Parts: sequence; structure tokens; C-alpha cells
Amino acid sequence: MRVRARGRGRRALLPGVLGAALLAGVLGAGGCARSGAPAERTVPGPEQVRRAAATLAATGTSKVRTAMETASGGTRVTLEGAGVFDYVQRTGRLRVSLPPGASGARAGERRTVTEVLAPGALYMKNRGAGVPQGKWVRVGTEQAPDGNLVTAGATDPLVAAELLRGARGVTLRAVERRNGVRVWHFTGTAALARAVRDAPAGARKQLAAAERAFARAHVPFDAYLDGQGRLREVTHRFSYTGGEGTAGVPVSSTVRLHGFGTAVRVAAPARGEIYSGRVAHS
Repeated sequence: MRVRARGRGRRALLPGVLGAALLAGVLGAGGCARSGAPAERTVPGPEQVRRAAATLAATGTSKVRTAMETASGGTRVTLEGAGVFDYVQRTGRLRVSLPPGASGARAGERRTVTEVLAPGALYMKNRGAGVPQGKWVRVGTEQAPDGNLVTAGATDPLVAAELLRGARGVTLRAVERRNGVRVWHFTGTAALARAVRDAPAGARKQLAAAERAFARAHVPFDAYLDGQGRLREVTHRFSYTGGEGTAGVPVSSTVRLHGFGTAVRVAAPARGEIYSGRVAHS
């Protein structure tokens, strides 16, 4: 598969979840818009929340920051990521910083994992235990137990927006300013089954995996939209079971979007760069 990069006229080409192991390692360790973008709105409402993913696709690209918090042995741990994403091609690149000692790192060492997201696949470099230096691990998104919402350590920003298709009980809480931008703060719950039903074909299987992986069928969220209806920030609060039917591990995942229209250049690893051996869980 080959995918073109987007944003400000520049183009690139992309040929073309193990994630559970990454989360397990953590728990064990203790701009400008392209043509067709939405017109300025004075007051976004519940329908704009539900249309967040479609609005991002109309906008094109952005920079992304992620933060994921969970509990390990009674201690809160945080994973942070930063990168770029193309909402039309559904491709992106993130660098995720893990807690000290996680994913095969030495005591006190904080490992950074590079993730390339592409339709149907997640590539991870510097994965940790059992993976040779410089090699990537590829996992089909459909193999991820949660559709790549929490187990890779960073939530796919477009999947996070797709979840809002199932938004119910949407309430405007406040009008605020964040990073100098006026935003409307909404709360509600995302009904997973409704999000699966209303999602485009390219996202439906990922969301269906999420539906199986979480203890609750309705996921609480806080969403912040700007005056063009663009999603600026969203926090989902999950209870992750991995489909095992347990009470679940509490996970809070936040995605922040900025720099809309930024140039996005993403390259998937070549076949020879991908490790095909067994990955140790650490």
C-alpha cells in the first residue's frame, strides 16, 4: 500500500497490536485548513461533537499530543506522546515516552517508542524486550484487543474522534480558552455499539474490537471543540479488560490537537526492518 502525505502542498509516500504487550509491560513496571474545511461556527453543539471525526477529515492534518494514565500496583503511571496525523489517509507518527523501567528498560531508564499508524496496522520501534535494536514490530490493528485505543500506550487520534459518533447525553459545561484558543467544553458518554454502527467501514472493525475490550458499554468523555467545530482535545475514561471479562483496569486517555494543516510526512518501515520473531513481555 502507498499513501500520500498531506498538508501545505508537500507530498510523500507511505507503503502499505502487539499493543497489549506494551500496556502489560507498563503495568508490570509499576494552522490552516485545506479546501472543504468547516466554516466558522459561533456555538458548536452536540451534533458537532458527534461529527468530530468527519470534521477532522475535512480539516486534513494536525499535530498531536497524547497522555495516558493508568494504575500499576496502586501507583499512577503516565505515558506521553507527540507527533502528527493525517485524518484523510488515516496515517500518523508518534513518539511515546514510557514510565521509567517499563517495556524492558533498565531501572530508572525511560524508553521512547516510535509508532507509525497506518490503515490496518501499527508499527512500533524500540519496542523493548526481545526485539533487536533498530527493528520494528508490526501488528495488524484488527489483532489489537481494543482497536488501538489504549494498549499501544497512545490512543489513535482518529479512532478517539470516531468514538464520539456514539456520543449521548452531550452537555455544554463551559466556554474556555486553551492555548489562546476559545473552546466549548462538552461532557457525555460514548455508546460503543452506536459508534460502531455509525462509523465508516475503515474504522468499524477497530471500534468493534474496542467494544469487546472494555468493561462498560458507555465511555465517559470530555470534549473541547473550537469555533470551527474542530476537536481540540478529548479525554476518554475506559475500564480495560482486554476481553477477559474482568473488572478492568482504569485508563484515562487524552488526545490534544493543534497546528491544523501542518505538513505530514510518514514512512512505513521496509519489510527488512520489521522483526518477525517472538516479543518478550516485560
